[in-house]
Amino acid sequence: MNKNHRGNRTVLISGGSVAGPALAYWLHRHGFTPTIVERAPELRDGGYAVDFRGEALDVLDRMGLLAEIRALDTEMDDAAMVDAEGRQYATLPAVIFAGDLEVLKGDLTRKLYEATRQDVEYVFGDSIATLEQDADGVLVTFEHGAPPRRFDLVVGADGLHSRTRALAFGPEEEFVRHLGIYTGIFNLDNYLGLRNTGRLYAAPGKAANIFTARDNTEARAAFHFAADNLEYDRRDPAAQKRIIADRFATDGWEVPRLLEEMEAATEFFFDSNAQVEMDTWSAGRVVLLGDAGYCAGPTSGRGTSQALIGAYLLAGELAARGGDHTAAFAAYEHQMRPYVAEHQALGREGAERFFMPAPTQEILDTLAANAPENVRTEPVRLRDYTPSAAA
Repeated sequence: MNKNHRGNRTVLISGGSVAGPALAYWLHRHGFTPTIVERAPELRDGGYAVDFRGEALDVLDRMGLLAEIRALDTEMDDAAMVDAEGRQYATLPAVIFAGDLEVLKGDLTRKLYEATRQDVEYVFGDSIATLEQDADGVLVTFEHGAPPRRFDLVVGADGLHSRTRALAFGPEEEFVRHLGIYTGIFNLDNYLGLRNTGRLYAAPGKAANIFTARDNTEARAAFHFAADNLEYDRRDPAAQKRIIADRFATDGWEVPRLLEEMEAATEFFFDSNAQVEMDTWSAGRVVLLGDAGYCAGPTSGRGTSQALIGAYLLAGELAARGGDHTAAFAAYEHQMRPYVAEHQALGREGAERFFMPAPTQEILDTLAANAPENVRTEPVRLRDYTPSAAA
């Protein structure tokens, strides 16, 4: 280990969803001292289903979590597509849209928290206010009462609207590229009595879907609609629900009931589908991870996999280079760039065909041919950074 970098052991991670806890897990394994600050007052339990593919499964396996995560698989079989009058006209195999493994994001977040909470300091209900770098570290102040603290390194794993990115790199509009779709997701009872399946309603420029969750005891639903950049308060869910209600006010099928369920939902998430494009993911002692640095968009189906792989590579490179953050950040970025570029391209392609017409057999065959396991991608070659292997 380079003596000049032995002190780079304390790491503040902004964001407690997927990328942040995954990074904290590996940093602790490599002898670092990670701290996670999360804006939410407690674990976020909402969200949609997320997919795992390829090397992300390998990362879960190396974490010893793959079997536990597999036990939470949504086990979706297929989804029936219906038209504006509610008539079914196609059944879409789940393999077209899902990965090799699919779980609710809230379930994944809880598993990662359980795997790290004994070894990692979590600070809920707060967020970074300012960052002041010098030659020896970063002075961090917080928005909601936590006293200022110094850390050797800071990682922004705080999503598409990253506060860390704004502080260290510049305003959001310089990096976020809107894909022309907005989505609202919420929880509800499985009132349709679905079993390991879903329903997808399509109309010009919008869609709604519902699928089962947690052994069919619950359901999740979503509204999607095409729109240019909207101005709205990201911290006002009531206003966001009104936007959706206005867009779907005249639609049929189960839409009126779903709008009622949305109003009563205890878990609700609304955001644009977008990508983050940056020339570099690090600035001095600050580095970005996951959606904060290279969001591929929900239409890529790769966001969770990128977060897990990026966390593994970033922690591994910091360990392999003895805490030399400059070299480690460069190596991490070099390995992740090809993967991110390819899947951002998939995200853009997915957005372009998101509101597809009534599918002909030719369209279904094309989708199936481009399903995750049939797409030939250049894989990230994951080096074995695990401490036992290094020893």
